[in-house]
Amino acid sequence: MTDSTRQAAFDLLTATLDRRRPLEEALDQLPDMDPRDRAAGHRIAAGVLRRLGSLDAVIEPFLKKQPPTAVAHILRIGAAGLLLLDTPAHAAVATAVGLARARGQVPFAGLVNAVLRRVAETGAEALAGLDGPRLDTPAWLWTAWGPRARAIAVAHLVPAPLDISLLPGAEPPVEATALPTGGWRCPAGTGVTQLAGFAEGRFWVQDAAATLPARLLACREGEHVADLCAAPGGKTAQLATTGARVTAIEANPARMARLRDNLARLHLDVTTVIADANTWRPHAPLDAVLLDAPCSATGTIRRHPDVAHLKRASDIPALTAQQDRLLEAACSMLRPGGRLVYAVCSMQPEEGAARIAAALDRLPLQRVAVQPDELPELADAITPEGDVRTSPALWPDRGGMDGFFIARLARRS
Repeated sequence: MTDSTRQAAFDLLTATLDRRRPLEEALDQLPDMDPRDRAAGHRIAAGVLRRLGSLDAVIEPFLKKQPPTAVAHILRIGAAGLLLLDTPAHAAVATAVGLARARGQVPFAGLVNAVLRRVAETGAEALAGLDGPRLDTPAWLWTAWGPRARAIAVAHLVPAPLDISLLPGAEPPVEATALPTGGWRCPAGTGVTQLAGFAEGRFWVQDAAATLPARLLACREGEHVADLCAAPGGKTAQLATTGARVTAIEANPARMARLRDNLARLHLDVTTVIADANTWRPHAPLDAVLLDAPCSATGTIRRHPDVAHLKRASDIPALTAQQDRLLEAACSMLRPGGRLVYAVCSMQPEEGAARIAAALDRLPLQRVAVQPDELPELADAITPEGDVRTSPALWPDRGGMDGFFIARLARRS
């Protein structure tokens, strides 16, 4: 017995863990299948990635030696069904055995059966006795996050809710509750395309923390503003609703196509340019620039659990060098007194405060500190320097938020 849901979960894990492809990219490459099965396969794969260390720790005592990688994935899928997704024991075991046979692992079908039966008997107790936050967090991240690591890792144990931003005057879906930051929040697992108002372009998906950079840029009607590295377009949409003249820059044609689709659905008028933000320059100096720079994305692990397994400490130097180049380019686009907001959805200090310190040393920029009354609902996220550092551990009673570093700067005369 096997099913397309487990087949999809297996393909997603293989793509992410073995070929190091982002989970969303792998999801787009799945063969045509029932959307419900596709969503269920994604949910299983995400659950495995979120709790990989813990699942392996539960399975390991029942193995005499490490099985082939494909078999390990099958065991993880079966264990996730048993321990995380409330799949009945007989169904979790039978579908895992069927998956082993379907994926050419017939000699290991008996092993899969035996191990998962043991997991069904004792796995829940074993899982409860583990230090899940520590096991499910790669060592380099745990070390880099320092005293904050446990609180962040605890927040990663559960899927993120779905946050949306409304167009001015639009009514929120009935499933949504208001957030203090001005957005709206739906429960984890909510299908955004099924929400009332999506097709009509009343809202877009945007985590609560992701709304802050454009908010702090505080654009005014008629100002000329650039959104660099703009896809998928949530911050572009925010800027456009202020009445500013917005130019969205994105180097990746596929990501630009997604941005344009989103803006078309929202009926927002934005100039879009496929270009490298390092080399693109406006015809006249800009009033403001929003730079949401490419980064390690470690602030989005609760939403994208594959990030924890795709990123390495060795990735950081290349990213920080790219961030420095983009900060220099953004500065060159501004008129004297023009504003720049730098943001990264990263929890790594090298990509945040360290980049601003370096920029202030070498570029004609000065910090414009964020004041507590600008973010009264997140005053604790404002650093002593006047930057903003959000964390998945914030708002634990509401479901957390993504981890962002945000700094506001101005070009000196």
